[in-house]
Amino acid sequence: MHPDLISIGFLHIKTYGACMALGFLAAWQVLAWLCRRTGRAPDPLTNLVTWMMVCGVVGARAAYVIEHWQKEFAGHPELIVRVDQGGLMFYGGLILAIAVFLLWCRVKKERILPLADMLTTVIPLGHAFGRIGCFFYGCCYGRVSQAACAVRFPRGSPAWYEQLNANLIDSSAQASLPVLPTQFFEAAAVAMLFAVLIWVYCRFWKSRPGFTTGVYLMGYALVRFGMEFLRGDPRAAIGPFSIGQTISLALLLAGASFAVSAFRRP
Repeated sequence: MHPDLISIGFLHIKTYGACMALGFLAAWQVLAWLCRRTGRAPDPLTNLVTWMMVCGVVGARAAYVIEHWQKEFAGHPELIVRVDQGGLMFYGGLILAIAVFLLWCRVKKERILPLADMLTTVIPLGHAFGRIGCFFYGCCYGRVSQAACAVRFPRGSPAWYEQLNANLIDSSAQASLPVLPTQFFEAAAVAMLFAVLIWVYCRFWKSRPGFTTGVYLMGYALVRFGMEFLRGDPRAAIGPFSIGQTISLALLLAGASFAVSAFRRP
């Protein structure tokens, strides 16, 4: 855990924020490459990508605040704006970014599926950087485990506080109990999904619009649904599943419909 990347006098750069910035930059570079490969000018997409990034962060933060209001924000509402300290729910950001994307396509009279395929190809790359940032901040940690890969987060970390409140450790403990590094697990999984999507997009972008989007939705839904079983941070539930798993099931069905429709069209 290393929340501060640079802290010199008045200069404070959080590792989480730096990872997010690197993720956005990497995703944009790949997106520009895909544009050149398919004959599309990347410059007109600058405004769209910028708005999707901003609204994605806002939506992710809003979803996190709603889910953790009582434990983290009810007594400290001023912390709501501290995005640099971590605390984003990916699905909240994805939903708001999709809304912005659809509005942009309507205003610009852009075909939805070809552009959606291009954007969903690069989303997992930025997501992987974001999950690495989660590790450095200490959020989105896994269950208590004695596995060889388990890690201990230091005193004052989210895992330490949660275990203290659950009476698993006492206030003199200098570190949390060992937990699974689910942040790295998910970063690796979405990085592999990105590699798959690059191949799928390059193979089907012209002949099967919508197929890459379907693969992304199904792929990430499966990753997130399984990852939720390993998470140890507080998770709000809907029936037998967490909120993340419930949304994952909906995305899995949506992704399947996109993929099937792509191959049913002439």
